[in-house]
Amino acid sequence: MRALVFEQTLSFRPRQAEPAQNEGDALIKVRQAGICATDLEITKGYMGFAGILGHEFVGDVVSADNKELIGQRVAGEINIVCGRCDLCLSGLSTHCRNRSVLGISKHNGAFAEFVRLPSVNLHVLPRAVDEDAGVFVEPLAAAFQILKQVKVEGKADSAPGRKWVTVLGDGRLGLLVAQVLRNANCPVRVVGRHSEKLALCEKWQIRSRLLADIIPRHDQDVVVDCTGSAGGFELAMQMVRPRGTIVLKSTVAAGKPMNLAPLVIDEISVIGSRCGPFREAIRALAEKQVDVASLIHRRMRLEQGVEAMELAERPGVLKVILTMD
Repeated sequence: MRALVFEQTLSFRPRQAEPAQNEGDALIKVRQAGICATDLEITKGYMGFAGILGHEFVGDVVSADNKELIGQRVAGEINIVCGRCDLCLSGLSTHCRNRSVLGISKHNGAFAEFVRLPSVNLHVLPRAVDEDAGVFVEPLAAAFQILKQVKVEGKADSAPGRKWVTVLGDGRLGLLVAQVLRNANCPVRVVGRHSEKLALCEKWQIRSRLLADIIPRHDQDVVVDCTGSAGGFELAMQMVRPRGTIVLKSTVAAGKPMNLAPLVIDEISVIGSRCGPFREAIRALAEKQVDVASLIHRRMRLEQGVEAMELAERPGVLKVILTMD
């Protein structure tokens, strides 16, 4: 099969071995897959992964032990878990001690003609969710996870319970997070570096500001770091109020020395936020609650995968989608 493989360098391989079968797996023929910041960071050394990249996909089930899945169009959760460890048994299976992660850790990903995942990881997509929207199920689910971790619902401007929330980063994930928070009646603002991306916020009736125009004042109740940069957390510390909350969504390979004393002095809560609820993401896409079409910058064939990854890393570029046909 054809695949985009990272092993010290990134290359397109026209004859890669098909994924090996494990008990309970389904074989999926990939239709489309999306490039995200984590894929780009892996090529810089993040997670020490080698193999087929890609974890945002939509495809058709070719074979499965569960015969009802065969022929269905699906998206898939990315954590492959044991179901037996203490964390799995306590309801924290996404943190399984023995997990592998699709295209990220010990499991080949979806930048290929075929991918395998356990059948229990798959979610059938309704007709209302087309191929383009299906690619966004996984990152949109990650955006919904914030609502499960932090109370962000807003009230009227004059109400004392109003929360001030800033999303740092106007990239792919940041713009999804902003829409999810807006839909939760949260008074959200996006801060980014690119005026053309922030223009989407105006279209969605979400407040936005260029980073160059911001003076951090330690006045935000919640700051969500979606910058995808090592400096995002440092900026978040400058913006959040005492006893406020920072939500970290960025995964980066590069480290950066920083002074963490403000977290103690200002009693800041820091919450890591990763994978989220697929069902809620699929429902939001089916009901057109979130605009993902505006985030698609370009579609490219799998054979153009190396070029597509280079394009996805350029400033101003949002989602680049790989097509398998």
